[in-house]
Amino acid sequence: MAGLVLVAGLALPMVAPQPAHAVPPGTYAYVANFNANTVSVINTATNTVAVTVPVGNAPWGVAVSPNGTRAYVTNRADNTVSVINTATDTVDATVPVGLEPLGVAVSPDGTRAYVTNFSANTVSVIRTNTNTVVATIPVGDAPIGVAVSPNGTRAYVTNSNADTVSVIRTNTNTVVATIPVGAFPFGVTVSPNGTRAYVTNSNADTVSVIKTATNTVVATIPVGDVPQGVAVSRDGTRAYVINADADTVSVIRTNTNTVVATIPVGDAPREVAVSPDGTRAYVTNANADTVSVINTATNTVVATVPVDDLPFGVAIGVVPCPGHGKPGHGKPDHGKPGHGKPGHDRPTTATAPAPGNHTPA
Repeated sequence: MAGLVLVAGLALPMVAPQPAHAVPPGTYAYVANFNANTVSVINTATNTVAVTVPVGNAPWGVAVSPNGTRAYVTNRADNTVSVINTATDTVDATVPVGLEPLGVAVSPDGTRAYVTNFSANTVSVIRTNTNTVVATIPVGDAPIGVAVSPNGTRAYVTNSNADTVSVIRTNTNTVVATIPVGAFPFGVTVSPNGTRAYVTNSNADTVSVIKTATNTVVATIPVGDVPQGVAVSRDGTRAYVINADADTVSVIRTNTNTVVATIPVGDAPREVAVSPDGTRAYVTNANADTVSVINTATNTVVATVPVDDLPFGVAIGVVPCPGHGKPGHGKPDHGKPGHGKPGHDRPTTATAPAPGNHTPA
C-alpha cells in the first residue's frame, strides 16, 4: 500500500483564526486542525466556519458531550485534553493525560471521557464534572481509537501495534477481553444498538465486525486503501469508512456487511462523523485542509468547507440554548452489552483519526 503524504496537496486560501465567541444554538461540526493548533467550528446549517478556537499543540481527536455543552480535544504534542465550552467557544480546562493522546470518546451519560495514550499504552478516564483523571487503564500496544457502547458499560480500544481490540468494563475500569482483529487497527465505532463494533484495519484494507455479546469477529469486509476513521449512521443501517490513501469513503450496508457505494472525497481523508438527523456525513481531508459534506441519501459530496491546516478529528454536537445543560452528573448504566435490533437505540461517539500506515504522524 502506498504511504500517506502529510503535506498540503491543494493550495487553498488560508483560514485566519477568529476570536472565540458564542454561537447560536444549533448543530455544529468540530474539526481538530493538527498543524494549526485550532478547532474549526462548522455551522452545519450553512456549512461555513462560525468560529475558530485555539487549543493545545497538535490537536488530533475530538468528541462532543451528549448534551452538547462540551467538546473534548486531544493535544498530541502537549499530552493534554482541551475542554471547550461550546456556548462560548472558549477552552474551560486543560487536562493532563498520558503520552501522545489520540482518540477520545465520551460516555452516553456524559460523566466520563476516555482518552487513548498512544505512547503510554494506556487509556485515561476523565471525570467530566471535575476535569480530572480518575483512572489510568493499561491496554495493548499503541492504542489509537476508542468508542463507548450506547449503554455505557463497555469501551472498545484499538491497539494498533498489537492487532487487537481491548474491551474495557467501565464500572471497574478493567480490560475484560482482548479481541484479535486485522493488521494495524485504527478506528472503532459501536452500532446504535450496541450489538456490533466496527474496526478499521489500516494495513489490511478491511473492516472487522465484532459481535459484542461474544467479543468475536463475525465478518471481515474489504474496503479501500488504508482505512482509518469509521462512523455508523444513526439508524444503524450504514457504516462509513475513510480510505486515507484512496481518497474515498466506503459505505457499508450493515445487514449484509457489503460495500454498496464508494464516494470520492478530498486528499488524504482522516475521520468521519454523521449528523444527528443522519442526512449528512462530514469528512476531514488532511492534505486538502477541507471538510467534505456528503449527502447520505445520494452518497455524493454536496459541499466542501475550507478549514485550517491538516484537519484530522471531527465530531458533531447539538449546542443547546445557554444555561441548558452542564457536563453530565448521572450514574452510568452497568448492564450487559446491548442486544437490540439494529438502528433503534442511542448512537455512540467515537473518534479515531490516524494518518500513516504504521505510526501516527
